[in-house]
Amino acid sequence: MSDSPGRTTPEKQTSEVGCLIAGSWVTTGMRADRVGPWARVVVSTARQADLADVETALGYARRGAKVVARMAPAARADILERAAAEAVRRRDDLAGLLALELGKPVKDGRGEIDRVADTFAVSAAEARRIGGEVLPAAGWARGVGNTAFTYRAPVGIALAITPFNAPANLLAHKLGAAFAAGNTTLVKPPPQAPASSAAVVQLLLDCGMPAEAVQLLHGGGEIGAALSSAPDVGVISFTGSPETGAAVARAAGAKRLVLELGGNAATIVCADADVAAAARNCAATGYSNSGQSCISVQRVYVDRRRYDEFLDAFTREVGKLSVGDPALPGTDVGSMVDDDAAERVVTWAREAVAAGATITTGGHRDGATVTPTIVAGPPADARLIRDEVFGAVVSVSPFDDFDDVLAACNDSRYGLQAGLFTFDVRRILTAWRELEVGGLIVNGSSNFRLDHVPFGGVKDSGFGRESPRWMIDDYTVVKTLVLRGMSLFGDQDGAR
Repeated sequence: MSDSPGRTTPEKQTSEVGCLIAGSWVTTGMRADRVGPWARVVVSTARQADLADVETALGYARRGAKVVARMAPAARADILERAAAEAVRRRDDLAGLLALELGKPVKDGRGEIDRVADTFAVSAAEARRIGGEVLPAAGWARGVGNTAFTYRAPVGIALAITPFNAPANLLAHKLGAAFAAGNTTLVKPPPQAPASSAAVVQLLLDCGMPAEAVQLLHGGGEIGAALSSAPDVGVISFTGSPETGAAVARAAGAKRLVLELGGNAATIVCADADVAAAARNCAATGYSNSGQSCISVQRVYVDRRRYDEFLDAFTREVGKLSVGDPALPGTDVGSMVDDDAAERVVTWAREAVAAGATITTGGHRDGATVTPTIVAGPPADARLIRDEVFGAVVSVSPFDDFDDVLAACNDSRYGLQAGLFTFDVRRILTAWRELEVGGLIVNGSSNFRLDHVPFGGVKDSGFGRESPRWMIDDYTVVKTLVLRGMSLFGDQDGAR
């Protein structure tokens, strides 16, 4: 065991990270290596948890839940505010880890850490707002003479299962909100980003988060299933694929679940739109993090009257993107998470071309790095339209009727977020009402998120909402107190 999550060897750029169990970083035991998708060498190695570690962690969490619950909300908020400031100070180091482990360009990594800081600050503010209500007990005859109150109490033990594409900020959301609500949290991070995840946890500990508030267990599906099925766990927040989310739900049984399960987000460009601005925006947001975002622009539908204009402008803008070493500050597009993910992108693009589509730029890969790809006019049944590609490719299709394009957007198993470029208020309200999504971004693409605004989807995109305020609802339970024979509102029943 050691007192820190690991060390970085400058010559090899390899981070050695442990599991945080019962207040100590455990480094001895089985390890798994992470090969950087750009560097093509081992960039981090993580000690793997086993089922005995799960039992130890659960026992510690049971005791730790009481410690955290007894902390005043102001104390929890102070820690989170310090963590927000410290995230800004560690921004470059954390972005460097993301570049090494995931091939994420440092400009995107810095942006993610800026969001981590925001998320901790918002979580701190929400910790200070937790309270309850005085209920109108005397508003009904049977309540006359009594007083009733509620307050929001911590669930106790939360489980956070985080994905690889935004491992720092999504961990900040889950862990920050859980701690703000007064819970202890078990973290199951993605195997692709063990060092980045451990660094966020260490940051919080360095800022005063008590050891009882968090534990970190690296591992595969067996560890995730064991944690999910543990009776002591009261709430699970999971971000990942629909298939893994369904497995988590089966293992969890009758528990509170917040599931964010991905999408194949659509963006609509209407005839009255600023086409040049829409093209720039879709180019910037369709390929950030190599398109590995659940709300990344995947399908763009353009009014046929502006279709050629948009496609030409979009192709030019995408051609300007800098592809290469994620550690360089000017790089716009780095590597995808691994070679298999990159191969999926080029395969789906080729399938669409075989069915009659055209590639206007890109369409090939070098290892895990995909050249940003545009597929024009794919058929409606192409996998690039129907499924989640989660990669550096965007399809562009024309439409003739607004109602028809709304139906095309809805013809999906997913419903997370959509974009709409128009200045027509009637169309905005119609789209907001009719689109089967959790959020609509107007005069922006689907790929935009504010961390203090509720975020989540419908259909196979999951349920529940992320953002600290709304997550705290899931991380707390309402407790009621009734005072018999004591009334704040008067106890006369009106009888004479």
